[in-house]
Amino acid sequence: MQLPAAWGVLTPSLLAIPVAFGINGVTALADSPLPLMLTGVLVLIGLISIIFISGGSHFQDPLYCVFVVFSFTSVIDLIISLEEDGYISGFMEVYVREGEPYLRTAHGIMICYWDGIIHYGLYLAMITAIGQRKSYRNLGLFWLGSLMMSIVVFLLGNLIGKYSSDLSPAFLLNLPYILILLWAGMRLFQQPKALLCLSPEKVAEEQCKHLYQRPQDMGLVLVLLLTAAFTFFRGMVVLDCPADSCFEYIYQHEPYLRDPVAYPKVQMLIYMFYVLPFFCLCIYGLVLPGCSWLPDWSLVFAGAVAQAQFSHVGSSLHARTPFPYQTPEDVWWSFLLTNVLYALGPQLLAYRCLRCPAFFLPATPASLHMGKKHQ
Repeated sequence: MQLPAAWGVLTPSLLAIPVAFGINGVTALADSPLPLMLTGVLVLIGLISIIFISGGSHFQDPLYCVFVVFSFTSVIDLIISLEEDGYISGFMEVYVREGEPYLRTAHGIMICYWDGIIHYGLYLAMITAIGQRKSYRNLGLFWLGSLMMSIVVFLLGNLIGKYSSDLSPAFLLNLPYILILLWAGMRLFQQPKALLCLSPEKVAEEQCKHLYQRPQDMGLVLVLLLTAAFTFFRGMVVLDCPADSCFEYIYQHEPYLRDPVAYPKVQMLIYMFYVLPFFCLCIYGLVLPGCSWLPDWSLVFAGAVAQAQFSHVGSSLHARTPFPYQTPEDVWWSFLLTNVLYALGPQLLAYRCLRCPAFFLPATPASLHMGKKHQ
């Protein structure tokens, strides 16, 4: 029996609603966290069996199974976030309270919203593309960066934050995500890129332009320089830099960085040690032609920064964050403006790389010849 592609993803994911309700009833009878983990494992086994019914010929692409399973968990996450904010009740309350209490934090709620809305939409789009034999590589790379950032910050924050003593066996259910995600990332990077109808002469013409002849790229370089400076500054803030500007910023502008849940501190350190070097490489790739790695990795980091900024801004303003760590009302607009602009930079870079990729293609003999003539 084979279901249409759309129903193939909708059926397993929408089953999350009755399954969540059933899990809540079963776990209410549990005396320890171990049954919570066993229940989750059994649900995944049942879900995989449903995939075999709905998959059919789509198994030619093994990522189909990954997207279907993750779409199920996305709906579960959306249920958790809606329940924690009081919009619904009676679904995952017992599981969250007994198995993963860190999901009740503002950060936990925000990543559940992102997973239940943005990631779920990406899963539907990518499974539809699989069914129609279309490329979903760009969507997949954006999803890869987004989910990787979400998982890494979440796991590290749980391990070193105030909830480190409350970890239960249910926490282990998060670990396979990293292995699956790494495997999925390798599959995505191995997929063929879209063919570009660009002549060698056109590529050579684009690659021979200096930075001052490309005003849009000059603007992007300026944006990336400012973003890199802000990244370094916030990294120093969470590292307890004694400078007066850092002290004033963490107490008057972003007190959420002091929250003992540790998610914001982990986020800023990841920005400083991983995203900041990438911004520097992006500037290099916008100045010198032929950096063919930039379009793919710009999508990955665009997804990562978008997810991180949504979670960070939402958590800073959410009522579940203790009042001393919430963003003061008198700096709301400056806080929102700086963080939205911070998230916008990588999105503009990814859009630029996709819209006009000729500058980033490997150098051709024609471009090398024209480059020598310009010299």
